[in-house]
Amino acid sequence: KLILNEYDSSNLKSSEYNVETKELMVEFKKGGQYSYESVPLSIFTKMRMAESQGSFFSKNISKNYKYKKLS
Repeated sequence: KLILNEYDSSNLKSSEYNVETKELMVEFKKGGQYSYESVPLSIFTKMRMAESQGSFFSKNISKNYKYKKLS
């Protein structure tokens, strides 16, 4: 199951979260797509609910999970 989101953020454009594999794919406004491994659903949900998704992502996801650049 995939959860797709678009963001009204200065940094994040959209995300795609795979509930089964816990893979989070993020597309940035300035370009570039990254895939983050083993992100718990609870963390992804908190990001979606955060007042500033970009800020939450920077503090809680970008430096804490293994990632690879997709494009």
